[in-house]
Amino acid sequence: MSTISIPDVSAELPGPWQPRELAVANDAVVRLARLHGEFPWHHHDEDELFLCWDGTFRLELRGRDAVTLRRGELFVVPRGLEHRPVADEPAHALMIERPETEQYGN
Repeated sequence: MSTISIPDVSAELPGPWQPRELAVANDAVVRLARLHGEFPWHHHDEDELFLCWDGTFRLELRGRDAVTLRRGELFVVPRGLEHRPVADEPAHALMIERPETEQYGN
């Protein structure tokens, strides 16, 4: 058991859309990713929580208004809702989801 420095991990990420698993607690995993550009549209069979660590990004939601997240803000994408994160400038997000959640959806 040791502490995890989110700033250190974010500095070591190899590039956008390559999440790193930080911790597992109960039935959830915390992942950190650098976002830059447009991620493909996808959906999950479970909820997905996004927490903006730094920068700004938006979550485009199929059939709904996009949600813009700034540092310290979070949003839960409900299961089954097609979505994609989009970051015009580099940003970092923490995602809390099930360990089996596939990055590109179900």
